[in-house]
Amino acid sequence: MIDQDGKRQPPRGVATARLREMLEIARVKGGLSVGEALEAMGQTSIAFTILFLAIPALTPIPGPFGMVFGTALALVSLQIVAGGRKIWLPAILRDRRVSPAALDLVVRQAVPVIARVEKLVRAGRLQVLTGPTVQALLGVPVFLLAVVIALPIPFGNILPVVSLVVLAVALMERDGLVTLIGLLLTSATIVATAALLYFIKAMIFTAA
Repeated sequence: MIDQDGKRQPPRGVATARLREMLEIARVKGGLSVGEALEAMGQTSIAFTILFLAIPALTPIPGPFGMVFGTALALVSLQIVAGGRKIWLPAILRDRRVSPAALDLVVRQAVPVIARVEKLVRAGRLQVLTGPTVQALLGVPVFLLAVVIALPIPFGNILPVVSLVVLAVALMERDGLVTLIGLLLTSATIVATAALLYFIKAMIFTAA
């Protein structure tokens, strides 16, 4: 891709392209486990791992997907904080199998959201927010968002998943400005979730 100044820029749409590639592999193999889905991407980046584990919580699939993938995200976030470059998941999460139909639903639901974020990114902005040190620090907001996803709050996954999508795409495309936007969305998500939990607690005590 060439910008207006004649400089070559990295192609956008990395996240959506990799998700579609993973879906094709799942169709050929008749489904993928979580571990296989990540390994199918070859040298899987931490950003893609965050993206892949976040988006199922945005999809109306029956079952405790929020709790399962939220827990997996929490484990990943702790490894990010520790500076890990290779993600480890326990067998109970790594071996959890997802059918091609479920993956197709996840990708179809997630791609429009991701594509909107990808239109905003431009590599090289605020480079101070794209380095390995910042990536390690991002494990903290990822952990907080993972906890929110794991909570059984009705319609409570939308904001944290969108925040994680923004952070993951920003890391993939190395756009510090969009990373900053993701951090602001994370702050808004935590405040909104805390307010919602307070409201639910007040309703329970009032009813009692």
